[in-house]
Amino acid sequence: MTEMPDFVSIREVGPRDGLQNEDPIPTEAKVRLLDTLSGTGVRRIEAVSFVHPKAIPQMADADEVWQRATRVDGVRYSALVPNTRGAQRALAAGFTEIEVVVSASDTHNRRNVNRSTDESLDDIAELIDLLHGAGATVEVIVATSFGCPYEGDVDPARVAGIVDRVVRDGADRVAFGDTTGMGTPRRVRDLLAAVRDRNAHVPVLLHFHNTRGTALANLMTALEFGVTEFDASVGGLGGCPYAPGASGNLATEEAVHMLHDLGIDTGIDLDALIEAAELAERLVGKPLPSGVLRAGPRTRLTPH
Repeated sequence: MTEMPDFVSIREVGPRDGLQNEDPIPTEAKVRLLDTLSGTGVRRIEAVSFVHPKAIPQMADADEVWQRATRVDGVRYSALVPNTRGAQRALAAGFTEIEVVVSASDTHNRRNVNRSTDESLDDIAELIDLLHGAGATVEVIVATSFGCPYEGDVDPARVAGIVDRVVRDGADRVAFGDTTGMGTPRRVRDLLAAVRDRNAHVPVLLHFHNTRGTALANLMTALEFGVTEFDASVGGLGGCPYAPGASGNLATEEAVHMLHDLGIDTGIDLDALIEAAELAERLVGKPLPSGVLRAGPRTRLTPH
């Protein structure tokens, strides 16, 4: 078996990816959740997205949320942007870590941003130049990397070709989104092998959904390939508004619980994280899918 890493970096995406797929909650509640997560020991948080309020009304108050949030030393905050206007807003707000997204599936990309994958890649090339010119780093997220709700299977070679393009255009790092929850260990292996074959030097992050119950198995497979950066969402909040039925991100506390039991550090206080998940559940007003949250304190482990 491949030797496990000593440390895994979790990017908490609940405040953005999680909340944008739930019914809108008040600005004050968003700030409270973001601040609570900042105190759990998590070192990276996707805080907001700067999108048009008609497209994602849940993020209409992104500027106010970020203005009112308490920044914690040692935590890196990032924002997702869809276009030049969003990038300009993120820069004006003070973000220096920016994410942009493109779908490997052309149909999903058109449903998401009303343009083809190739058209989005052209736009991203210009955004990379703009953001680099302002001193920001750019992560390109490739959505539907493991399958599309409209087209079905996505060829890993197509994803690898997209990575070739964005790396050539200057992307600082890439992420692969299991937008539909179609990911399986086999698909994770096939994708990472295809990408690493040509761009082994590029930092990689994986974003799994648990729609079909495979998120933790996929995370384990990625660990065996040497990946040490993952997205997760407190309580399992979120999904994708443009992928029917693809609800439920990997719950952060489930990932941390498993990693700690494996002796892998995350820097995160699991008790504090579970308290944040309990808060998230109260704020959205419904039960969240996290198994750790349901099981209670007997499941709380620390690295050994």
